[in-house]
Amino acid sequence: MREYRHSDHRIKGVWRALASLVVLGFLLSGCGTPEPKVYRVGVLSGLDFVAAITDGFKEGMTGLGYVEGENIVYDVQQTNFDIAAYRSILDKFIADKVDLIFVFPTEASIEAKNVTQGTDIPVVFNFALIEGVGLVDSVREPGGNITGVRYPGPDIAVKRFEILHEIVPDAKRIWIPYQRDYPIVDSQLEALRPVAEAANITLIEFPAESAAELEAELQARAKQDDPGIDAILFLAEPLAVTPESFAVIGRFADEHKLLVGGALMSAEGHESVFGVNVNPLDTGKLAAPLADKIFRGTPAGTIPVVSAENFVQINYRAAQALGLTVPESVLAQADEVIR
Repeated sequence: MREYRHSDHRIKGVWRALASLVVLGFLLSGCGTPEPKVYRVGVLSGLDFVAAITDGFKEGMTGLGYVEGENIVYDVQQTNFDIAAYRSILDKFIADKVDLIFVFPTEASIEAKNVTQGTDIPVVFNFALIEGVGLVDSVREPGGNITGVRYPGPDIAVKRFEILHEIVPDAKRIWIPYQRDYPIVDSQLEALRPVAEAANITLIEFPAESAAELEAELQARAKQDDPGIDAILFLAEPLAVTPESFAVIGRFADEHKLLVGGALMSAEGHESVFGVNVNPLDTGKLAAPLADKIFRGTPAGTIPVVSAENFVQINYRAAQALGLTVPESVLAQADEVIR
């Protein structure tokens, strides 16, 4: 009987030791709780003019519970309309095996779609036109591994034209500079041409590659008794909204007392009179729920594309400097008036 009790005592000791090891293992592994997922997002900010989209996206993600440095990390890469740089940055994201690529504007989004084919990395685009560029199959079913926030370019182009016409109704020759072969220009011009024709207004379209080309054209016009331009309108495209190009255009416009409108810009003391665009912070926030759905398991290509809303800005100060009166009908449409 004594031998049996001694053996039983030894067995109990072994079990107690095993139980202690199990408890210790749970303690060391966080009581059996798996480590939280940390999502890695590659952000390609491809146009300085709307770089604040990144801030809006981050803010939206924070509101959904994604805390930077805790359960999400961002690799933000910024460039300014540089196709080669787009590709290099996107290649880095793919090599790093990020969980999602957030990208803007249009041409950078197209590059992201192309380079991620054959991978399982989803893409959320922003500030991108989808008309006629093959970015998505449709608004409701974008297809592939991509979804995002549409930039309503044709609608905004028409709205810009309408506001310009209200402010300077006597302007009959409108100069439109833009980046040559830029993929989203055609759809904007197609929307504008019939509207301009109905108003008996001539659109003078001027595609160019650089600020130097713009300057050469404007200098040639400045030498004539009549420069052949009554107002200047910007489309949604990258050339005119770079500081160097706008300084060239703004200088010519001020010398000839011409309205410049479409995008709200300022450079070297020159200012545009109005801008119709999307609010970068707000459009960035619109992308956050799309990313959240992807992280929760919904395939990107099944998530409908959303559209950003127009945001109208009037630079009343610049209009006064040109001796222009901004109609109350235009001021009533403004989301922001700069005085």
